[in-house]
Order: sequence, then structure tokens, then C-alpha cells
Amino acid sequence: MKKTIRLDRMLGNLGYGTRSGMKLLVRQGAVTVNGQQVKDPGMQIDPDIDEVVLDGETIRYRDTVYVLLHKPAGVVSATEDVRERTVLDLLDPEVTVFSPFPVGRLDKDTEGLLLLTNDGKLAHELLSPRKHVPKTYRALIAGQVGAAETEIFRRGVTLDDGYVTLPAELAVLASANAAEAPGHPKMAEAFARVSADSSAWADSDTVCWIELTIHEGKFHQVKRMFEAVGRKVVYLRRVSMGPLRLDPGLAPGEWRELTDEETESLRKYRKDGTP
Repeated sequence: MKKTIRLDRMLGNLGYGTRSGMKLLVRQGAVTVNGQQVKDPGMQIDPDIDEVVLDGETIRYRDTVYVLLHKPAGVVSATEDVRERTVLDLLDPEVTVFSPFPVGRLDKDTEGLLLLTNDGKLAHELLSPRKHVPKTYRALIAGQVGAAETEIFRRGVTLDDGYVTLPAELAVLASANAAEAPGHPKMAEAFARVSADSSAWADSDTVCWIELTIHEGKFHQVKRMFEAVGRKVVYLRRVSMGPLRLDPGLAPGEWRELTDEETESLRKYRKDGTP
């Protein structure tokens, strides 16, 4: 059976205006279908076959959207909030018309990769506890991190509520004296986004820049894992989720839609991390 949709609904769904506004535009002759001017807003359109042009612009129909956002600190991973700015406030109306939602959450003060979509099936598969989709973070840690902590994380960390995490992969990328860490070439960019008056590392002799991959998504999990071994997260950024990686060309607060290849890689993703 063909997939068809009313012409006015198609244009309205894409954010070109209200249904009533689209009806008026069609009746005024602003729309052509397959090169012919049409004036019936209720005309059935096959988006995969028919060419629709509105005021000279060829319309590409879609009903799903996939957005890669570099979430900045200070905004919440929600679709609405009466007090706080949300990640949807960072997007353009041409995207928010599709009613996307965050796939998972990042803490308000955490930066990095956040996927937003209105594809509920894909979101469910990525968030399902059975999938164990890996999520990788980079973080500044107040305190020494070494072989002992790496081994504890590899075995699974006992959190404050007694829950034992799945094994996680922890790697130390750089380590420096706390006084020198803000100027360290591998840490300077992260420190630049840490509050200048922060004293989170004031009582530590050492600050480490680490990478951590976890396979679940418990509440505040990364922070609680380090607290369990007597360390504190100063700055946290998610850099990947499954096959999707944070685009280095996106500054905090910037976004782009996924490429077709990225979208397909998410759809094909399996527990072992291969398409």
C-alpha cells in the first residue's frame, strides 16, 4: 500500500505554517505537484514519488529528525522546564517542529554528545538496559588516578547505594600537579570551561585527565563511581554513545543533523558495537 498524506498536512508537519495557512497558500496557487499547479489542499501526496514545490522551493518530506548536539553546561536535558533553559531551546524551529526529545540525559553541568530525535523505537533500543550501549566520557579528576582505580573500575565499582556497576574501561590520558594542571596542553581546554573560582581541586595535589567507557546509565553514574574511590569529578564531557561520536567541529551549544551514514549506523547498532 502506498504511503500517502494530505498536501496541507505534509506542509504543516514540516513547519511551513499552520494547516489553515497551508490550505490558503494552496488555494492561492502557491504549490505545484509534479510541475502542475494544484489548488486542493486535501490532495493525497506520496512523499517518496511526488515532487512538491512551494513558492519555488522543492519540499523534501520527512517525519523523523536526528540531531547531534554538543550540550553545554547550564542547560537541562529535557523537553520543557518551568525554571531552566532546556536543550530544545538551543535548536531551530525547523527542527523543533518535529518534537524531538533527548535520548538519555546529561547532568546540567555536564557537556558533550547528546542525541535528540523523535524516533521512539531507536531511542528505546539505545536506552534499553539489555543493550549495554557503551558511553565514553572525558573528565578532569581531582586526585591521583592510576592502576588501582583502573582495576577497580574494570571489576565494577560499588556505588553509595550498594549497586555494583558493570565493568568499565578507565584510562588516564594525562596527570599533572594541581597548580600546573590548568595550563597542561591536554587539560587547558577543559579547564577553560571550569568556573574560574572553582575550588573543586584545591585540596588535591594532582589532577588527572581521564577517559572512561561505561555500559549502563545509572543516575550521576560517572561522578558516583569516582566518589566511590575517593576522587571528585571537576569537569565531565561525553564524547561518544555507541557508534556516534561528538563532532569536534561543534562548540558547546552548537548542533547539526546526523548524516545518513550516522543515522544508518545507529539503526544497525548491536550489543557488540558493530553494525
